[in-house]
Amino acid sequence: MNNHPIWQQESVILNNQLMIRSFEYWTGKQLINTQGTPEQISKALFELPFPVLCHDTQPDPIFNYGNQKAMELWEVTWEELTQMPSRYSAEAIVREDRLKLLKTVAENGYIENGTGVRISKTGRRFAISNLTVWNVLDNHNNYCGQAATYKTWQYLD
Repeated sequence: MNNHPIWQQESVILNNQLMIRSFEYWTGKQLINTQGTPEQISKALFELPFPVLCHDTQPDPIFNYGNQKAMELWEVTWEELTQMPSRYSAEAIVREDRLKLLKTVAENGYIENGTGVRISKTGRRFAISNLTVWNVLDNHNNYCGQAATYKTWQYLD
């Protein structure tokens, strides 16, 4: 295992740069202030007071990033998160709605103002709103995953 903090790992820094650039590409807005070195920006993203997550392009996508707030909400470690299919972030009963949302994002590039209910590893449910989900593009504008963020959530139980 890498002994560097998560946000200092080269693969994380590179993925974060793609997420940030793709967010601005699709929405015309900045996800975070991009002043500073790639490492400083990666640290800032990791320490945001709201969740930012990303999954890969496998048929059953696996999370490849979640900042500290995301890991707190889902009650998981970095190792657990980065081995978890992203569909497990939602209860089984709402996974079809989540899948439809991701399909819309795949077709349109991004969505804003989404809502949903998510569930942590221990079963704690929370409603999310003001959700933005966007396609992550590599440096050649090839699709390489999807990312999400939201600033509003409320525990349901």
